[in-house]
Amino acid sequence: VQLQASGGGLVQAGGSLTLSCQASGLILDDYAITWFRQAPGKEREGVSCISSLGPTYLADSVKGRFAISSDNRQNTVYLQMKNLKSEDTAVYYCAAGWSLMCSNTELVTRTTTYDYWGQGTLVTVSS
Repeated sequence: VQLQASGGGLVQAGGSLTLSCQASGLILDDYAITWFRQAPGKEREGVSCISSLGPTYLADSVKGRFAISSDNRQNTVYLQMKNLKSEDTAVYYCAAGWSLMCSNTELVTRTTTYDYWGQGTLVTVSS
């Protein structure tokens, strides 16, 4: 199994980016995919989750600005980020958790829940 995160880069505050998480070796219908981020000196935090088992999850800090979607034919999950702020600067990771419901926020936001992790993509927002 491999998760390949991509799409990070340098963007000005107020700008937009879309991250991609390409999964191979697993079937997206069987897994929840969650985007985490980790800023320098901070803990890794769950940002958004998508699963075929129920509604998506968005952290309060990104509601109204981020959206998550999936293309199961391409085995890819996307994180659309708009109105980016300097506090969104972080390395973004995608992770796969088998049979995980995104409505279970306690499990979704716990890094130990996940079976597989991607390598991370850096998002830098300049103010």
